[in-house]
Amino acid sequence: MKLAGAPVAVALCMISACATAPASRGPQLPSDLQRVLDDYSAAWEARDSTSLAALFAEGRTVVPNACPPVNSRAGLEACYSGSGGLIDLRALDHGVGTEQAYIIGEYAEQPGDPASGKFVLTLVKVSGRWLIVADMDQPYRQSPTPQ
Repeated sequence: MKLAGAPVAVALCMISACATAPASRGPQLPSDLQRVLDDYSAAWEARDSTSLAALFAEGRTVVPNACPPVNSRAGLEACYSGSGGLIDLRALDHGVGTEQAYIIGEYAEQPGDPASGKFVLTLVKVSGRWLIVADMDQPYRQSPTPQ
């Protein structure tokens, strides 16, 4: 099952409905998904568009937040060139299938700061490693009320 050409909402439904392995959910991420968030944070904070682009699937249509869909790491590097800064990514939920996964979370500038926005990462497994095919985020208009 491929995500290329499928809208993100459909892709997320496919992940949860069609996964052959049982989905896992909750705030504690499996280590291979946590690695995606850790590597993303490190590349973002270093303003390293090459390392950031390496977290995305190559040769697939990917949907980064900062620009229109692209299908190459060179395109992603150009998209994210000059972007970055302090970031604290916090997982709120996730789902894992055999070949696809997602992470839903919030972000802030520093650990302990109130969340300033939310994100969804859609991932595919390539050669045993999770890679991003969609990176969507949205700042909050105002700080959310804790639940």
